[in-house]
Formats: sequence, C-alpha cells, structure tokens
Amino acid sequence: MNTIDIRMLGEFSISTETQQLCDTDNRSRKVWILLAYLIYHRNRVVNQDELMTLLWDDASASANPSGALKTIFHRARATLDRLWPRAGHELILRQGGGYIWNSDIPVTLDVDRFDELCRMEDLSEAEQLQQALDALSLYHGDFLDRMSSETWVVPVSVYYHNRYVQLLLNVLPILLEAGRAGEVLTLCQAAAAVEPYHEQICAYQMRALLNLGEQKKVLNLYTDFSDQLFANFGILPSDELRNLYFEAANTISDRALPIELVCEQLKETNPLDGAMICEYDFFRIVCRSVARSIARTGITAHIALFTVNDKAGGDLPKRSLVRVMENLETQIRVNLRRGDAATRCSISQYILMLPQANYENSCKVCERIIKAFNRKYPHSPAGIQYTVHPLSPSI
Repeated sequence: MNTIDIRMLGEFSISTETQQLCDTDNRSRKVWILLAYLIYHRNRVVNQDELMTLLWDDASASANPSGALKTIFHRARATLDRLWPRAGHELILRQGGGYIWNSDIPVTLDVDRFDELCRMEDLSEAEQLQQALDALSLYHGDFLDRMSSETWVVPVSVYYHNRYVQLLLNVLPILLEAGRAGEVLTLCQAAAAVEPYHEQICAYQMRALLNLGEQKKVLNLYTDFSDQLFANFGILPSDELRNLYFEAANTISDRALPIELVCEQLKETNPLDGAMICEYDFFRIVCRSVARSIARTGITAHIALFTVNDKAGGDLPKRSLVRVMENLETQIRVNLRRGDAATRCSISQYILMLPQANYENSCKVCERIIKAFNRKYPHSPAGIQYTVHPLSPSI
C-alpha cells in the first residue's frame, strides 16, 4: 500500500514516492483548506455543517451550500487522484453523515514527527541535542503558512511557532559553547524567515559570525536588522546587539594603523551644511562627552525632543509619517549650527543636542525649526511638539 508523506510546516504538500501535490499548485484555495482540515482532524468524522462553516464562514453566503460542498469535494478528490488512480475516493471516506480521512492508509506527518521529537524524557544530553536538531530540521515555515489567515489555523500555528522558537533558543547556546558556530549560523539564517525581528536569535547569529571571524558580516547584519526594526516598530536594537556590533567594529582590523590613515578615516565624507544628523548610538556618545564637559567647565547645554502627530494629536498614517519625518530632518539640519547634532530616536521623534544654549535660546531654536517646516510645507497634516530639557552632567 502507498505510504503518503504530508508536510504542513511551511508549504503544504502531499507526496508519494512518485507524485507530489503542493498548495502552490494553481488550484482552488478551498480545495487545499478542505484537505488540510480533514488531514489535521483525521481521527474523527467531520460533519457537513462544520465544513460549510469552515469554507464559507456563513453557509447562507452560498445559495446551495450543500451542492457547493459537493463540488469542492469533487475537486479535492480529483486533485488526490493525481497520486494514483481513485486515490481521492480511497483517502476521503463518507461516514455517518460526514467525512473522514482514511486512517487505514499509512501516513507520515511532519507535525506528528515534530511533536514526537520534542518529547525528550529519559534521554542523555547528547541525544536530546540531536533530537532537537532533527526537530528543527523539519520546520520549514509556520504551520500551513499560506492559510495563516484561517481561524482554525491561527492557534495551531502559534503553538508550533512558539515551540520551534523555544527549541531553537535552547539549542543555540549549546552549539555555540561546543564550537559549532557554523551550525548556529545556519539555524539562525533559517529562523530569520519566520522570526525576522527576534533580537536573541539575531544576537546568536552575530556571535556565530564573530566566532567565524566574519566581523564585516556582523556589521552588515546589525545594520540591516536595525533598519528593519526601526522601520517596522520604531525601536532601536538592544544594548546586547549594540555591544556585539562594537565588538566586531573594534576587531575588524588586526594591524596597526598609521596616524595619517586614522586622520583620513576620521574625516566626514560629503559633509552637508547645518547640523550633524547621526545614528542614535553615536548621538549617545556625543551627549555623554558633552555631559562630561559640563561637569568640568560648567557650560550650559540642552537637549530638545520633537514629536510628530497629526494636528489633532493622533497618529499619522505610516506613509504620511515617513514623508513628514524626512522633511522634518531636512529642516532640523539646515536650521541648526554645524556644531549641533540630531538623531531620530523613535518612529515619530527626533532628538537634538544644543551645546552652549540656555533654555530660552533652545526654545527659540525649536520654534524656528517648526516655523520653517510649516512655511515649507503649509499643507502638511503634521502637528509638531517639542520639549526642552537641560543636559545633566550625570547623564
């Protein structure tokens, strides 16, 4: 008898030794939903009402829901017939007013195997590690990824996703400690497809690259991850990721540099007029340097925080916010002195450092920037507020 291999983690496929059916095929989405539901609930009879609710949410949406269901079953069986002649009728059985997947035909299912491998009682540490790696190798994506919007799929997908991530986080430190950085890198790269914003996974990937002597790749990974994190959530990477970035940056060259080359590297490339718009990490360093000077010399410095909302105080649509923040950056740069610094510190905020400026003058600077913005963009939907705060010597 044919043994069927069914995969639901990522791409949904039904295969024999000679044929494969896949949900990427150009066939009815409802056919694949029906097949997936019957297979996942293969240990019980699924009645017609349940299937009609599954496929149409509200059976009354179809003038003849029972007839529509029969049509879907006809298509589903015709799809399965590609595995072998009459496979559709052999695999999907009518029983007690409902339908059931034929349990007499042997099936291997990746979700069953994944669950089995996650059970590690009475195993040695080495056996647990190998079994965990075997389980991770089965995870080619979230459960029924192309059906992720289906109500019944969501909780199952969350269950397997969380189990996968936890298993991965258990395995990565063990592999890293054992000097298996190459395997850590491979696992992290695969995980990025389903967890692109997970900072712990990114940190393990950066550590693996450091262990492999790939410092430049660490810098590139951090930059890409930081840009994605900020673009999608308006937040900055954790201190752990920044520390790994600086570790890579500090060890990227193992040779002594002549002072001429150091001076050349310190030069600002293509400097623009006005203030220095910099990365948030650099801005923090500049602020700490100025704060130290305040403690020593007693000079005055202030920081100013600009926050962008709509004119009623609510959130701007993302597309409008992107455009407003770009325009505001330009006005900040051209309306500040070359010795001033500014950075974007959240998805809707810029922070400025104004050295040798008292509170009153700092407020005037902020008002000047907002007036310049409103004059340049009179029809902008943005409402811009600012807050000024003295830079403390103990910052």
